[in-house]
Amino acid sequence: MNLFIFGFGFSGRTIAERRAARGDQVAGTVRTKDKARALAAAGLPARVFGPDGRDGVIETDLAASEALLISVPPGSSGDPVLAAYAKQIAAAPNLRWIGYLSTIGVYGNHQGAWVDEQTPTAPTNVRSRERAEAEQAWLAFGAANNIAVHVFRLAGIYGPGQSQLVQLARGTARRIVKPGQVFNRIHVEDIARVVDASLERPRAGAIYNVTDNEPAPPQDVVTFAASLCGVEPPPEISLDDAGLTEMGRSFYAESKRVRNDLLRNELGVTLAYPTYHEGLKALRAAGEGPR
Repeated sequence: MNLFIFGFGFSGRTIAERRAARGDQVAGTVRTKDKARALAAAGLPARVFGPDGRDGVIETDLAASEALLISVPPGSSGDPVLAAYAKQIAAAPNLRWIGYLSTIGVYGNHQGAWVDEQTPTAPTNVRSRERAEAEQAWLAFGAANNIAVHVFRLAGIYGPGQSQLVQLARGTARRIVKPGQVFNRIHVEDIARVVDASLERPRAGAIYNVTDNEPAPPQDVVTFAASLCGVEPPPEISLDDAGLTEMGRSFYAESKRVRNDLLRNELGVTLAYPTYHEGLKALRAAGEGPR
């Protein structure tokens, strides 16, 4: 398969490496020339799509693509990929699958109640509203051009180099407590598993919650990570006393529990890390966390 990924970030690169290891032809974008050179040296063909301009070879990549994954954020003017390449994507002769990586933030705040894919979107901040609008733009694009578009609503992402274990090692971990606060997480390798399954079972217009099985308060995750390392967890601190930026506080403005039944029942996905317990244990076994 020929796969093109807009956005070689944490999730995009993990998916790219997994698919390349299976023999797929994979290329994608980064924001700067320096990042493109670094990824090319690591064996991933990377094109520039960002502050350093647009690489002209992207149009050639799109024309050859059988699958397209969007992992770049929208902005106030909409989705940047659609704005730049809608015509080329619509004309790609072999393109059969488009995936869009979104966020469970589009559901807004449900005060700890359960939500699923049938729950109406009700985003409460600008970033989530832009995501919800981008979702609809891609779904409408797929319907208009007879290309199967799939939306993946991701929970809080963690994985190698990006977890509470790393924060403990750096001395930046904090146990910020807001009563009733709860949300889901997802290991980056399980995101890749879901994308794999969807590529095998495309369904036009599909929306999947990509989350683990155990929504939990954030301070509990830090406590568990500390226990794995045999260190004392940082002291609890209230949200009001945490001194967070406006963006930092926005992550605590919403509380919900997100069901993932559809990805398990329809796509047949078995999560490698069904809760943060398994995920953090594996990362600790790999050497992450305080020595």
